[in-house]
Amino acid sequence: MQQLLDWTLSAIREERSDFSWMEERRFDWTPLVNSAVSRIVEGQTVLILTDERRRWFGQYILGTVNLPERKRPFLPFYPLLELFPNLRSIDGAQEIQLMEDMLEISYPGGYFLWYIGEGDPLYTKLAYRNDENFLWLLDDQVPGSFSLSGSDPLLDIKLLQLYRLFDRTLEAALFSQVSLD
Repeated sequence: MQQLLDWTLSAIREERSDFSWMEERRFDWTPLVNSAVSRIVEGQTVLILTDERRRWFGQYILGTVNLPERKRPFLPFYPLLELFPNLRSIDGAQEIQLMEDMLEISYPGGYFLWYIGEGDPLYTKLAYRNDENFLWLLDDQVPGSFSLSGSDPLLDIKLLQLYRLFDRTLEAALFSQVSLD
């Protein structure tokens, strides 16, 4: 069984698309993915939240993560905005806390947010409340997050490449091909 950092480098180099930009970024990536994948393997639920411009990407993740032809267990990935359509009308810390209480009741095994996007005031306020959330931020560098440039002309391609790497990591962990220790 390979260590995650070594496995990640091999996975990056195996990609048929130009993914060399990720080789040096793997040191930022690996601890974040290790944490997220470990929690998924332990049975926690992933609530996906994106900014408006990346909504397509959230839908892509949700449409592909549990494809039956993948021949792996179905995993608990859900869109937060569909679970809680009134999210945009939350106003203040008390209402955020009430929503978090609802989510804790709904997901007693634990949950975390996977936020992908720019610094939307409400969404980032939610995402930053828990250090365990999985954050892919555009044009913002926050400790414990993976940052990308929102003006990068290859941003959409890079998001898809990162998701593929994340998904491959998740599968490798599920089938004990990589160590998450």
